[in-house]
Amino acid sequence: MSKSHKVSLRSIVAASMGPATAPEDRTPPRVVSIEPAPPPRTLKQRAKQMSVYLEPPVYDQLRDLAHAERTKIHPLMLEALDMLFRQRGARSISQLMEDQTR
Repeated sequence: MSKSHKVSLRSIVAASMGPATAPEDRTPPRVVSIEPAPPPRTLKQRAKQMSVYLEPPVYDQLRDLAHAERTKIHPLMLEALDMLFRQRGARSISQLMEDQTR
């Protein structure tokens, strides 16, 4: 009995490539322009998420303020950050957003 012919990786790759073509027969690759992706539409898509750990009494007071003002905690946190930026001489949130849209 004769041994069965072993298949090499080289022969498999060569068979999958098809017949070899001369370099002058090859067409140059096409250049495709890729348009930039449209900017994300929602705040969740374009913003960075940040976790804040608050002690229970601090969280309760913040929640109570939001409830009394009929708003959510998020706008109160942004207001607090804006006040912090102003106290530290940094640009306000609205100024940062104006610079980003330009």
